[in-house]
Amino acid sequence: MPLAKDLMHPSCAEEKRRHKKKRLVQGPNSYFMDVKCPGCYKITTIFSHAQAVVPCGGCSLILCQPQGGKCQLTAGCSFRKKHH
Repeated sequence: MPLAKDLMHPSCAEEKRRHKKKRLVQGPNSYFMDVKCPGCYKITTIFSHAQAVVPCGGCSLILCQPQGGKCQLTAGCSFRKKHH
């Protein structure tokens, strides 16, 4: 009797939901991102799970607040993931 789902070829959405150590290929959930300040439009690199408040280098506006897991960006800030 065949299984209802293919264990060797899971879907991408299913793999993202799994714990980082239980995926077929282990990988971290964290990443670096470029954040653009809404005031001076300067780009700052921030870690996704930052544990401290990150101010903008140009205008000292707070870009993100720590939340226990991923940091929360200030309203108006835009970001993109950095790829290595």
